[in-house]
Amino acid sequence: MHVLVVHNRYASAQPSGENKVVDQEVGLLRAAGHRVEVFERRSDDIAARSLLGKVAVPLLVPWNPAVRTELAARLRTERPDIVHVHNVFPLLSPAVLAACADAGVPAVATLHNYTQVCPPGTLQRDGRPCTECVGTAAPLPAVRHGCYRNSRLATVPLAVSLSVNRRRWWSGVERFFCISAAQRDVLVRSGMPAERLAVKHNFVPDPGDCRAGEGEHLLYLGRLAEAKGVRLLMAAWDEIAASGGVGVPLVIAGTGPLEGEVTAWAAGRDDVRYVGLLDPAQCRTAVARSVAVVAPSTWLEAFGLVVVEAMAAGVPVVAAGHGAFVELVEDGKTGLLHRPGDAASLASCVRRIAAGPARNREMGQAARRRYEQGFSPAVGLERLLEEYRTAIAGRTESMGGSR
Repeated sequence: MHVLVVHNRYASAQPSGENKVVDQEVGLLRAAGHRVEVFERRSDDIAARSLLGKVAVPLLVPWNPAVRTELAARLRTERPDIVHVHNVFPLLSPAVLAACADAGVPAVATLHNYTQVCPPGTLQRDGRPCTECVGTAAPLPAVRHGCYRNSRLATVPLAVSLSVNRRRWWSGVERFFCISAAQRDVLVRSGMPAERLAVKHNFVPDPGDCRAGEGEHLLYLGRLAEAKGVRLLMAAWDEIAASGGVGVPLVIAGTGPLEGEVTAWAAGRDDVRYVGLLDPAQCRTAVARSVAVVAPSTWLEAFGLVVVEAMAAGVPVVAAGHGAFVELVEDGKTGLLHRPGDAASLASCVRRIAAGPARNREMGQAARRRYEQGFSPAVGLERLLEEYRTAIAGRTESMGGSR
């Protein structure tokens, strides 16, 4: 199969699960013998633009005519079987869908978050769940509250793009790939066409090494941001420390807007280690040496890559009991689910998962089996190709019916 992948890469200064998923999917298809080309823009390149060029970037968010022209020409020349769209913000825009229509090539799109119904894509405001814009024709609440980067001005281009391109997305994409059933449910309730929304979980490469022994630490691995539950974790860990601890330290790995706060909190403590941003090999090692991985997100995660990475290494998870985590983690079998936003519940789950080595080991083994059955590369490839074929067949049938 000949596939053209369309993606605007996020800034490299911050770890991006989405960039990782795109790269792994491209590699998976190529390793299986499929021809895969990439049409991309990089957010890193914005810094090198002239002042005028930087000022013009928000104007390109709703529509980038140059991208439409360039991509349509490439599609007519290369004639791929299908175009797989990932992220189009901020430099590509939904103009990529017009290019696919111009060239007559079917398009599918992976929905990595909730940007189809929420300008910042998080369904969260001020640290709490928010659905004010879901189902509305114009997401004015997001602008009023400055939901993207706490700025009304920065939110406007996203809100405009969502509003003016809604129908283009819904009509121009043959299949949307939701990365969890929880995400699909939200999008169906928002009014998106249910018949075009398929659940296709992300896969995770086999790390090769599973956990040996009981683990050396508890691990938080991810972006240091409010939505990821970092402040909640710090509060829960302080409660655990006040009652004597759990015998192993908490390791926090990552970077983000709360880095200064985390650094100050961890300073001088024996029970906490902040290790900064780790490279992929270091991440795998840190996961494989964990008693458990902690994922206390306060927002409704559309998937949860770190959860499945832990499962792949035979490590159980303590995760918030909402969003995609509910379908990824079998409570009491492959990990534990705590009450979302509740520090005491999180602390209780951490104590439980660290207190019984035998039970913890059983959970880790069950987590590994769940990974093999649902999130391995072989499963991921099979489901991806199945969805591609469905989209191509659907496009062929609709064209035949229109003649």
